[in-house]
Amino acid sequence: MDRRNYFSSSSSYSNSTKSRNSNYPKHSIPSRDSSGITSTKKTTTRNRDSDDGRRHDSDDGHQDYPTLVGTCPFMCPGEERERRERLRDLAVFERLHGNPAKTSPNLAVKKFCRTINTKDVQASDVRPVPVLEDTLNYLLNLLHSSDQSFAVVHDFIFDRTRSIRQDLSMQSAVSDQVIHMYERMVKFHIISHRHLHRSFGNPNIASMCHLNMEQLMKALTTLLNLYEANRASHSMCQNEAEFSSFYLLLHLGSDKQVEPLSLWFRNIPSPIMKSKEMCFARRLLRYYRLGNYKQFISTTEGEASYLQYCIIEPYINEVRMLALSCLSYGGYKLQPYPLLHLSKLLMMKESEVESLCIDCALETSSDGTGKGLLATKQSVIMKSSGGFQKYYPMESERIERLCTELPEL
Repeated sequence: MDRRNYFSSSSSYSNSTKSRNSNYPKHSIPSRDSSGITSTKKTTTRNRDSDDGRRHDSDDGHQDYPTLVGTCPFMCPGEERERRERLRDLAVFERLHGNPAKTSPNLAVKKFCRTINTKDVQASDVRPVPVLEDTLNYLLNLLHSSDQSFAVVHDFIFDRTRSIRQDLSMQSAVSDQVIHMYERMVKFHIISHRHLHRSFGNPNIASMCHLNMEQLMKALTTLLNLYEANRASHSMCQNEAEFSSFYLLLHLGSDKQVEPLSLWFRNIPSPIMKSKEMCFARRLLRYYRLGNYKQFISTTEGEASYLQYCIIEPYINEVRMLALSCLSYGGYKLQPYPLLHLSKLLMMKESEVESLCIDCALETSSDGTGKGLLATKQSVIMKSSGGFQKYYPMESERIERLCTELPEL
């Protein structure tokens, strides 16, 4: 594979959509020059407080690092490790025998640095790809082996994987090994996406979700660029269709992305567009935008992989609320819609359907045959404060089995 920097998050069609208000970075499409070699347009995110113009706020989107190959043999450079010991700046996972002022090369992991002065970057401060892969293995093992809460583990891995991406960017590292590392980091953010959304009772969860989504899109955007560079060099990556479907599913709640998404489709090779994963994601996106709640829920239950379900799950309640709204407006006033039937349609327990109706400020009634939703032509209003809806799991043996058989990271 050609050794170039494919870590830019710029988009070839971003100029036509600058005025669009979106939370999602655009997928950058590498262009081809006359020699047939793939290249990308370079952009730099500058720190406005910089006085010399060479301090930058970025991770894998950075473009102005000098080309180098890291030589640091440890997960954390020795100088940073000693400085953080003096400052007692050690995460709980980095403390030797619980001492907040003592660590070791086997515990300390290089922190993400928001601003880097390019002229001060030394090869000894940057970890080579094999060390970065070992570091990633260590971090992801913490996800299922730690006694700490998920929020604490996520916060640590979140920061240290950003540092890994930053080191990869500084070295313009492009290889099958790097692609695999990015795939694993994207998986981490997707799994975190589901865990964070389920923890709706935590008051800090909204900001954590926002930051996780931001880094998920950055890592996935870089991965898609690496896939495209790989196609230009030789062949298609084995997992490209799967991760392309993730990118598409992340646009479920983004109506303003219709135009850029259509342009993105035009750059996707036919074998990927026709893949099982992409066909599923395209159908689900269509059902969502058409408001076809029945097909959305049944297709998710029958076909979604675990990682796809992690992305879809936060939208399931939204689709359920749409179903309640349709039934409330379109039903017959004197004949309540049985909650038992609703529970099968929405794949929920009957008691949870009643709770969801209450959350949506809809009226239910009870007679000799059971409880039902009254068709009162009411608008659905979510009572939950703080921006997060209560989580209602999908009643499905298949989904439950997927969620217990977690994928390898």
